[in-house]
Amino acid sequence: MAADTSPTSHDPYAALRIPDFRRLISARVCFTVATRVQGLVVAWQIFRLTNDPLALGFIGLAEALPSIGVSLYAGHVADSVKRKNIIIVTVAVLLLCAAALWALASPAGLPLLAKGSLYTLPLYVVIFISGIARGFLGPALFSFMPQLLPNRDKLANAITWNSTTYQASAVLGPAIGGYLVAHLGVANSYAVATALLLLALLQFAGIASRPLPPREGEKLSLQESVLSGLKFIFSNQLVLAALALDMFAVLFGGAVALLPVFAVDILHVGAAGLGHLEAAPAVGSVLMAVVLTYFPLKRHAGRKLLWAVAGFGAATIAFALSTNFWLSLGLLFLTGVFDSVSVIVRSTLIHTYTPEYMKGRVSAVNNIFIGSSNEIGAFESGAAAKLMGVVPSVVFGGIMTIVVVLFTTWRADKLRSLDMTPPKPEPVA
Repeated sequence: MAADTSPTSHDPYAALRIPDFRRLISARVCFTVATRVQGLVVAWQIFRLTNDPLALGFIGLAEALPSIGVSLYAGHVADSVKRKNIIIVTVAVLLLCAAALWALASPAGLPLLAKGSLYTLPLYVVIFISGIARGFLGPALFSFMPQLLPNRDKLANAITWNSTTYQASAVLGPAIGGYLVAHLGVANSYAVATALLLLALLQFAGIASRPLPPREGEKLSLQESVLSGLKFIFSNQLVLAALALDMFAVLFGGAVALLPVFAVDILHVGAAGLGHLEAAPAVGSVLMAVVLTYFPLKRHAGRKLLWAVAGFGAATIAFALSTNFWLSLGLLFLTGVFDSVSVIVRSTLIHTYTPEYMKGRVSAVNNIFIGSSNEIGAFESGAAAKLMGVVPSVVFGGIMTIVVVLFTTWRADKLRSLDMTPPKPEPVA
């Protein structure tokens, strides 16, 4: 019989054919839209109360510190407790935080938020609590998603769809938030975010629970288990380089935390314009993610990743220097296009190289590297803007991003030569 060498056809909708995966995606859309609305409203509210860019940086710090503080232990919990249970509890806590922000913005809560940074303390307390919840949610959600797939053949497709729908909802969130703040006010905007989080909680609850993957080797002590994720990451040059590259790019290159300042003082477009600025990177990300769904990154993936992060830095510099609203939108769109490549490559590497029973702990380290670097980067942006001025601080961040790419290209030869072309199947007699 002649050998069958015909390639297996690529199904771009393979993961979406799984009912529980569709429920997870739907829940994440509601959750992401809600948190993006809430994040924009909090930034707008605090900037209007304080008129201080450093206060915007403290928003990121208030969320990042507790998230980093619990991350390693949260990874241990995600590998020790049913992951769906962790998701339900943490989303419920975030729902209560959203309700608290709604109450603080109501007529009864407004006297607590008089003009001045001291009186914004209740908002920062709520953000701090939500940071703890997100620190536990990240590893559980990251490691729960692969459990919904019947086999690893659909993993790459699931990662791409996960990123695509996340970015799509990240587009809707700021746009909706800007519209709500401009037309309905802060309190009503928080009310919408609270309702969406409730809907997300109900959808997460509808997903069937999964048992924990079987543990391999000896049972580790709490300390050994907590540190094992760090040991795994630092022993794998490829994953470490991808994480470090993304972390420093986000840490130095992100201008998102300062967008309220650009919207009010530089571009003069108000709350509605701020919503469009916030959404522009996500629009670029979702469109690139859709392209990658049909044309996955394969040949020279490492080189493409390095070029994408360098492009992110260059677009950030150009955005800082722009005084035209439409040009600024286009440049933010490009930052999202470049960032999408980085996100998908990094997620694919972590899922591919990490055993199932360790994904909670490794995801916790990823959360420290990437998730919290968004918030720490927000603080860095606010502090740099206070010291250097808004535009010079964003230019500096873009330059540092390009420097990081050059250093990574020089030192990380495995990432530079990374190729994700799948091996050709053996001929079947």
